[in-house]
Amino acid sequence: MGKRIAGTTRSDAERDAITVEIGFAVLTGAFAAALVYGVIAGPAWYFDLPDALRSVAAVAACLTFVARVVQVLWRFPRPGRGLTGHLPGRRPETPAGQPSQPGRTSPDS
Repeated sequence: MGKRIAGTTRSDAERDAITVEIGFAVLTGAFAAALVYGVIAGPAWYFDLPDALRSVAAVAACLTFVARVVQVLWRFPRPGRGLTGHLPGRRPETPAGQPSQPGRTSPDS
């Protein structure tokens, strides 16, 4: 069953979804950082430019990695923000007055 974390009980599906999302964030962050580093440091190595450019490339790559990880994880639905997310077995909440299924209308419309 689920473990108790900060006053909530998470199911196995929720924990798996969080794990996958963290893995996705780290992998895409590493890929983006490698691209940024290659774009900046590549010409520095090829044209024998100053070493300071390689340092700038390293800093830019680190910032890119952190920014990508934060961007992906910030968009991940959290129970406290009123979003149910895309977890298996969960149905999204519908606002009052909205049909419960797409393509269907309310009885009084």
